[in-house]
Amino acid sequence: MTITQENASALALISPELSARLIEGVRENKWPELTDEQGERGVAQMVGFLVAGARSKARLAPSKRVDWFWHEFIKHTRSYSAFGDLVAGEYIHHEPHETPAPIHEKEEARERTVRAVADAGFTVDAEFWPDVATDCSQCYDGCSNSPNSGKK
Repeated sequence: MTITQENASALALISPELSARLIEGVRENKWPELTDEQGERGVAQMVGFLVAGARSKARLAPSKRVDWFWHEFIKHTRSYSAFGDLVAGEYIHHEPHETPAPIHEKEEARERTVRAVADAGFTVDAEFWPDVATDCSQCYDGCSNSPNSGKK
């Protein structure tokens, strides 16, 4: 795996304490049998996804497992905001889709996303990308899922 200085900085923003909280949150809410080792890998996959999203012009979407870690990270607003500032230059919005995408679009999104994560210099861990993408995407270019945000 090639980890650039920027990737190392992004990974370093996830302190061991924050990583443990993210892992515990995923374990409590979505994946009870999650081991600490799997959790560390899950955090790294989430970081790779978010960095890839900040670098890509393509619409990317996480797997369900990566999305579970992303949801936990968003709850830690200060750390999440600082992370977005470093990797994207701004807050990274989580944009749920109102209508589920057809399976072929989800499959295309998964392939596009996995390729972008690898292109960003992160190893793609197959255990965290087994399924098609979820019905949400990263959005760092001024959109929000909040109708009161003033952004479109």
